[in-house]
Amino acid sequence: MRRVVAAAALAGLALVPVAARAAEWGLVRPGVTTMEEVRARYGAPTRAAQQKIERYDAAQWVYEGEQAPTGMARMIVDFGLLDAGAFKAQVVRTFRLEPHAGIFPRTAIVTGWGFPSRVGTEGGADVFFYELGLLVYFDKTGLEATVMVFTPPQPQNR
Repeated sequence: MRRVVAAAALAGLALVPVAARAAEWGLVRPGVTTMEEVRARYGAPTRAAQQKIERYDAAQWVYEGEQAPTGMARMIVDFGLLDAGAFKAQVVRTFRLEPHAGIFPRTAIVTGWGFPSRVGTEGGADVFFYELGLLVYFDKTGLEATVMVFTPPQPQNR
């Protein structure tokens, strides 16, 4: 009987809406994941730069070529998040994936993150906006994601 109850509880957890948490990929979640966690997962970046965001010093790490995650041409991670009036220099603010062709077809995006909160166009190509913190830019055919930008959740004003 305990096994049946445990299995039912686990099945119930699977039904919890994904939108309740921030979008993530590769164990990186904007607003949560730290520099140390990114380095532990992906190693040292191909290159790193310091930048000024408003009056704060922020870092950007770029992983490309052999150092990019599998299936990606490039991953760019921006650190430094202003949260409740405190600047957290070590926390991921956003990250950008530039996948190789065939890695993220439109169907995989919808399967993985659900239907978008809004759909728009930029430069004649579709863009999906997810309130949970994801922007997906497609190629001109609308079939392949070319850029995915992960941010903290972005609730729409209703």
